[in-house]
Parts: sequence; structure tokens; C-alpha cells
Amino acid sequence: MQLTLEFGGGLELLCDSVKIHQVNVDPQDGEKKLTMKQLLGWVRSNLIKERPEMFMKGDSVRPGVLVLVNDCDWELSGQLDTTLDEKDVVVFISTLHGG
Repeated sequence: MQLTLEFGGGLELLCDSVKIHQVNVDPQDGEKKLTMKQLLGWVRSNLIKERPEMFMKGDSVRPGVLVLVNDCDWELSGQLDTTLDEKDVVVFISTLHGG
């Protein structure tokens, strides 16, 4: 499944400073749909190059990371259970900044 993943608010620094990634991610064994939970595991294993604890806590993103799926807050679509479709755009934005 082809997806566009975007990282902002400093999260791109965890991915070799690349903000936009065009990726192909397949659903896990026997699954027909890819969920956000599966995608987050894939991102941790394949895109995050350093300090994964700054992006994830357990199976989800850390508090303070805004997640948008096709410009819609993932909290409105089921968070980890949100299912993804071909060519969806998933955006991760850190709302936490030093000062």
C-alpha cells in the first residue's frame, strides 16, 4: 500500500531530517487492511533512525504528537484502530518545543 508520511515540528530530525516519505507498507500476515498501529510499528523499524522514544511510547505516539490522516485528527477516526487506504497521507507533528 502506497502512503505519504510527513514529519514536522522537529520529528523530521529523527528521520535523517527528511520531512516527506513516499513508502510502501503491506498489511501484516493475512490482514486485508493496514491499521495505524501496524504503521507505527513499521515507522519505528524502518524510518526512525535515532531516539525512537521521542516519537513513540509503547505502541502509540508520545503525548504531544499530533497525528493527521488525510488532514483529519486521528482521534476522530479511531486512533490505533484507524484503517488506512491506498495513497493516504499521514502527518506527524510534534507540538512540544523547547524554549
